[in-house]
Amino acid sequence: MSGDVERLLIQFQDEGGEALGSPFDVPLDITPDKMQLVCNALLQKEEQVPLLFFVRDAEVVSSLGACVKTLGLETEQVLPVVYQPQAVFRVRAVARCTSSLQGHTEAVISVAFSPTGKYLASGSGDTTVRFWDLTTETPHHTARGHTNWVLSIAWSPDGKKLASGCKNSQILLWDPVTGQQIGKSLTGHTKWITWLCWEPLHLNPECRYLASSSKDCSVRIWDTVLGRCDKILTGHTHSVTCVKWGGDGLLYTSSQDRTIKVWRAKDGVQCRTLQGHAHWVNTLALSTDYVLRTGAFEPATATINPQDLTGSLEEIKERAMKRYNKVRGEGPERLVSGSDDFTLFLWNPAEEKKPVARLTGHQALVNEVLFSPDTRLVASASFDKSIKIWDGKTGKYLTSLRGHVGAVYQVAWSADSRLLVSGSSDSTLKVWDVKIGKLNVDLPGHADEVFAVDWSPDGQRVASGGKDKCLRLWRR
Repeated sequence: MSGDVERLLIQFQDEGGEALGSPFDVPLDITPDKMQLVCNALLQKEEQVPLLFFVRDAEVVSSLGACVKTLGLETEQVLPVVYQPQAVFRVRAVARCTSSLQGHTEAVISVAFSPTGKYLASGSGDTTVRFWDLTTETPHHTARGHTNWVLSIAWSPDGKKLASGCKNSQILLWDPVTGQQIGKSLTGHTKWITWLCWEPLHLNPECRYLASSSKDCSVRIWDTVLGRCDKILTGHTHSVTCVKWGGDGLLYTSSQDRTIKVWRAKDGVQCRTLQGHAHWVNTLALSTDYVLRTGAFEPATATINPQDLTGSLEEIKERAMKRYNKVRGEGPERLVSGSDDFTLFLWNPAEEKKPVARLTGHQALVNEVLFSPDTRLVASASFDKSIKIWDGKTGKYLTSLRGHVGAVYQVAWSADSRLLVSGSSDSTLKVWDVKIGKLNVDLPGHADEVFAVDWSPDGQRVASGGKDKCLRLWRR
């Protein structure tokens, strides 16, 4: 009998439950590699896509038989197998510090790569915004104009402008090529600026409108061409901590009044209030954040030397729209909020005001949440020294990444969603392999707490900044 291999019928289906082909007869000891060949043949794509396979939410790792055995499933019935396409490119973990860039005279509060990864900007407590030349890894421009700490910076999705907001309630716009200010400063807020967010590229390829949130309890939408305030959204009763401009024309704001509000961007009407948190809401993340940030730039096609976006406004809008729709998929965008009450909530804000899930497990306040670029996972960073990974659709807890010995301030995903980098008050950065939930590389080097970290969308570099006033670049 040993010659007879046990067989069973499987039915491939995508994440939405759509069946691919008809049921297929396979040997029970089939490996994921062989399943990949079968599935790619059925998909009939020009190039092979790397796939992962799941049976009842459990990944098929060694063979289908092993999976069936551990789950104790019948082999008589047709077994549904879910396939998940992975990123076709791989981002390699950064392993060494290639530059330590001095220049700021106070702590570095924020670092951000432009959408194509061509430029890098940092905002600091020394009131300046600095642009750094990535080819030579040297300081490029120092943008002076603020009179107080620069708290927030945001790149327009076309990569041509950077907005910065300071503790003195001013918002300035900068040109990364010259380091000069564009237009006049946007004034109107009465307290410091907490967050900045641009209108998505596929809604307006001119990148004309900018949303800002402030400690003065309001959110403002600015027309950056005319240099004036277009709308003021009031309704929050405490400091507004974060604002996100969604891809479907909605604005999401979180506040220390414990609520999250959803607004229509075109007329500023408040659509709904999401309640549930028992303390300040610190941070928001949209499932479409990454695709909105990168706009028309596709990380899979990245070159060694990052380029600016080329093409007419129409073409750029078209490309951004295509990428957005692909990532958004069938359902509307999802929102995750993180709070001082140690919990996160997963929402479906366009459709309902009750949460999809409440994500508990952190033992201290949640400082940042981020969806992975492929929207399947959520990472949350907390003052309890851990990073937790959750399922991006259901909110189910998956794993904890432990290793930091201080509060984790910020995290950033690699463009292929396989790696995560975190910055902490213990002065180190750590790169994690998310799938196995283990530390990939430990990156010491900073002399003090690391406040800000970002991974360039082309996957080549990680930048970090913090209390030691140095900006560090990390590469493979």
